[in-house]
Amino acid sequence: MSGCLSIETRRSLVQSGAELSIARQCELLGIHRSGVYYEPAGETELNLELMHKIDEQYTKTPFYGSRRMTAWLNRQDYEVNRKRVQRLMRIMGIEAIYPKRRTSISDEEHKIYPYLLRDVTIVRPNQVWATDITYIRMRRGFVYLVAILDWFSRYVLAWELSNTLDRGFCIAALKAALRRGTPEIFNSDQGCQFTSDDFTAVLKRAGVDISMDGRGRVFDNIFTERLWRTVKYENIYLNDYDAVPDVYDGLDRYFAFYNDERLHQSLDYATPREIHFGAAA
Repeated sequence: MSGCLSIETRRSLVQSGAELSIARQCELLGIHRSGVYYEPAGETELNLELMHKIDEQYTKTPFYGSRRMTAWLNRQDYEVNRKRVQRLMRIMGIEAIYPKRRTSISDEEHKIYPYLLRDVTIVRPNQVWATDITYIRMRRGFVYLVAILDWFSRYVLAWELSNTLDRGFCIAALKAALRRGTPEIFNSDQGCQFTSDDFTAVLKRAGVDISMDGRGRVFDNIFTERLWRTVKYENIYLNDYDAVPDVYDGLDRYFAFYNDERLHQSLDYATPREIHFGAAA
């Protein structure tokens, strides 16, 4: 799984190959270059506190837009206006998930692919993979997490962290997942990370059909939304990680538990690994 090495191990592996460029070493190791240099994305102390509060409430009530979130923060004795909340939610990469008119402007250079999963019954592993990005809080900062999930088994195939919302860490996670297998369909939202030619080219070379969530549709990528709630409630909120290496190591342990040990009610109390690879795995 991508992300399975601690950040200290990653750094030592890269530094040991001094005769190679950092970019080449990272390519050979199959890791995203930003993982070597991680520093958390920064904001003021108050804004970080507000973002952490927004993240917790959004995880509970993902239908809260900036108006409701502002009202909720005001009721928690935070004197904050909607403009500030809107800015912080944009930084966090979140918006209310309810049917609505899309107001953001798509990158006209990037192709938007149709949603292929309407009325499709998911009956086997590697039939459909999906991806998404979420905000991960730390005590004094935050990073972004991308993960790639098999819809049928709920198995997390790969994940990466980044302190920016660039496409590089998403491509790194995708390449790591493809080393484990190939899906028939790959589903994502219409974010610029996933519509970029660099990202979709990887899928095309692998012969994968590309599917993208429809505008204003709530449940097109519901399994990754559920994954984020699970990760945050069962790991992130319980640990209050201090620094990026701690997040890496904590998520490494958690995703190993999630895949190999955590019993899922939706899987008739089997583990994702048992469903993905067979009960004898």
